[in-house]
Amino acid sequence: MKFSFDRFKKYVEYILGFIVSYYILILLLTVFYPLEINKEYSTIVLCRNNSLLHAFLTSDDKWRMYTELEEITPELKLAIVFKEDKFFYYHPGINPVSVARATANNLRKGKRTSGASTITMQVARLLKPKKRTYFNKLKEAFRAMQLEMLLSKDEILQLYLNLVPYGSNIEGVKSASVIYFGKMPDHLSIGEIAALSIIPNRPVSLKPGHNNDYIENERNKWLNRYREAGLFESKFIEDAIKEPLTASRREIPRLAPHLCYRLKNQYPDENSIRSTLNTEIQCQSEKIVKEYIQRLYFQNIKNATAIIIDNSTREVLAYVGSADFENEEDGGQVDGIQAVRSPGSTLKPLLYGIAIDKGIITPKTIITDVPVSFAGYEPENYNEKFNGLITIENALAGSLNVPAVKILSEISPQILINKLIEANFYTIKQQKDDLGLSLVLGGCGVTLEELAGLYSAIANQGIYKSLKYKNSQEKPITRTILSKESAFMITEILTQLKRPDFPVHWENTMHTPKIAWKTGTSYGRRDAWSIGYNKNYTIGVWLGNFSGEGVPELNGAEKATPLLFQLFNSVDYNSPKDWFSIPDELDMRYVCSQSGKIPGEFCSDLIIDYYIPGISSNETCTHLKKVFINADSTISYCTSCLPETGYKTALYPNLVPEIITFFEENNIHYLKVPPHNPDCERMLSGSKPVITSPVHENEYFVNVTDSMEIMLSCHTANDVDNVFWYINKKFYKSATAGLNVFFTPPEGKVEISCSDDKGRNTDIIIYVKHTSF
Repeated sequence: MKFSFDRFKKYVEYILGFIVSYYILILLLTVFYPLEINKEYSTIVLCRNNSLLHAFLTSDDKWRMYTELEEITPELKLAIVFKEDKFFYYHPGINPVSVARATANNLRKGKRTSGASTITMQVARLLKPKKRTYFNKLKEAFRAMQLEMLLSKDEILQLYLNLVPYGSNIEGVKSASVIYFGKMPDHLSIGEIAALSIIPNRPVSLKPGHNNDYIENERNKWLNRYREAGLFESKFIEDAIKEPLTASRREIPRLAPHLCYRLKNQYPDENSIRSTLNTEIQCQSEKIVKEYIQRLYFQNIKNATAIIIDNSTREVLAYVGSADFENEEDGGQVDGIQAVRSPGSTLKPLLYGIAIDKGIITPKTIITDVPVSFAGYEPENYNEKFNGLITIENALAGSLNVPAVKILSEISPQILINKLIEANFYTIKQQKDDLGLSLVLGGCGVTLEELAGLYSAIANQGIYKSLKYKNSQEKPITRTILSKESAFMITEILTQLKRPDFPVHWENTMHTPKIAWKTGTSYGRRDAWSIGYNKNYTIGVWLGNFSGEGVPELNGAEKATPLLFQLFNSVDYNSPKDWFSIPDELDMRYVCSQSGKIPGEFCSDLIIDYYIPGISSNETCTHLKKVFINADSTISYCTSCLPETGYKTALYPNLVPEIITFFEENNIHYLKVPPHNPDCERMLSGSKPVITSPVHENEYFVNVTDSMEIMLSCHTANDVDNVFWYINKKFYKSATAGLNVFFTPPEGKVEISCSDDKGRNTDIIIYVKHTSF
């Protein structure tokens, strides 16, 4: 028979026409009967090395974990395709040979004895499960052809591996791999792959953990078939046959539940979320926090939270939201890391850093720690004591309240608020219009993650970057909140061990980590904080009760800091030898120990202090002043009344009025300037009285039925013996300097004046309303 090119061409045209018509038909039918391939999957959260942290059931209570294409190993692909559909990569969704063979067998025997379902047809059935009938089989075939048109072969295989049933509520090879073998599918051995490949056909009789010997025998049969087909090398098959089957239903990991729930809610469309957590550090941290709270539980301290940050990347390595997630009685499912609480004194390091950058202070600057009123706000220290004169570094290390409020008053609360907003303090941004001087003592709302992020910024030369909980390419927020020079100085101060907030039981121990840290205790002892850092890590700790109940024994030093130290020792024992280096722009100079300022002509006791050239103040020390006095040191002179002979000069402390008042009230000896020459007629210049009570332009409500009085008090200079009070320009009373006076004010606007015995005067105005209740 002669070959006819025309006839061959005609056959080709028929075939091509059939194929084109076939695809056009499928496409047209798809318009009217679209294929739905979206399936809900279990959300899984992975740690940084891709091991499983946590998984969540689907809304229909299935374990259906999404298998990524890269998790489908060549061995898994070969085994599944060989067993389920050898010609998977060659047919268009339906295998005509298999259909013909199955039809012939079923007709010959008068019943269904074999099927012809391809992997693609099985996927179609798994997407929309229906009763097995010939009509539904035709629908599956149509859906299979749709799948083949819309997806690649590998994507269809991926769908199959995601949906294939493994008995009970387990679907998909990833779910089965995790639940039965405790590992991801790309870590399965050939023996484990073979076992998983046979279970879907008989999930009841081949149930791992119940009849493993039977499963092992069935697995080995298929392993021998793999060898006969040359699927894998013989030595690998031998090893797989010898491998004991240890499969059983395991508990799904439930690590870091608070963060995992948070990430699931934050990324609802992601099936697999890769977090930044380190599994080893997370497990260890959860254990330490839980055991620590168990020891404090009967002191009525029932919860704790902790966060650990890698300072080099700002990635969160551990996230412990409560002491015990399963403890519903004490709010274990509350995420304490995101809970808004009072920060106590933990914002002070930022405040002092800002003041350093503004050139107001350096570590050795002397500041007064005495009772003071800021428009009626009178802060007190934690121990209700005052220190008089103290250095900035000791004020911060000792967490003194009064010096902190004084500095905040000088730079203004808005400056601190703006810096906190730059560091992503969300609640402070919401409260910004209502915050005042109490802000630095805890009069605001913050979260542990916000504070930990702030301290991580100090550890990174003052550069703030938003914390990372998820491995992604998202660009972090980056802002400079402190200079590297002030950040270093703050770190040096916070590294000191001789400080009142050092936990008693850690003294003289070899296990104290080398870190910079700060504690905080909120009003009412509801919150105890301790946040520390070294070059590698920042760790934040909070203790308290989620109910808000205060505990008398609760404080940052004795309760939170020991937990902080334990966590540091668990992640960075003995701490790194590499410590923070001094910035190139930071310098040192001699200053007067009595003021922290550049030495003046009378300064003899000098110490070394850090300073920032061009920024730090160059003010010269004037802590002593030269005074003309008579021979027996009982009278002082000014230049106007200085006699020609019979006088001498002496040095006296140049104290501010408020420290003089403090010394007088506490009977602290100091060298006083003798009274001025009574025969002098010149009005002296110098510090005029500072009225501390009442407060200028404040409104006072006076109960006239109780004979209520208002206190008059002031601070005066060192050379003042007596002061004179005037009410509405009429003389009221004279008093010794530092002595409080009381009066009953008239209603309305009241003018108050205070003059000292040197003729210096201060005036204020108050407004009074009389009440009868």
